Amino acid sequence: MNIDHFKREHADLMVAVTELRDLVHAGVQDHAQTILQQLVAMSAAIKLHLAAEDRVLYPALVHATDPHIAQTGKQFQEEMGDLAQVYMAFTARWNLAAKISKDPDGFRSDANNVFKALHLRVQRENKELYPLAEQV
Repeated sequence: MNIDHFKREHADLMVAVTELRDLVHAGVQDHAQTILQQLVAMSAAIKLHLAAEDRVLYPALVHATDPHIAQTGKQFQEEMGDLAQVYMAFTARWNLAAKISKDPDGFRSDANNVFKALHLRVQRENKELYPLAEQV
């Protein structure tokens, strides 16, 4: 399976996270509107990526003839549901610039937790899942 598109999306997502982190470091209150715009753009990209994984990647892995690949694909798919829900709840909590600027410490803490989990997930997919997908 060719997963170059998924790999590019991961790289683009990590760039977007870095840009968001830079905005936060520059000042949450001063950049609340730009932070919100970055979150909206990231959310759209993440939703498309997750949909493509659900439609293409996970079914291919789960139906692989190699039991290790099939089990790993199923495990990753099940784990992803939790992270997707956490991310969507995060974006729902911080869906207005006024909310972000009103509680900069809360936003910063929440964002750190969510994006750390997202970063770890991307790293695991890149190291563990994608090499298996390339075998399918």
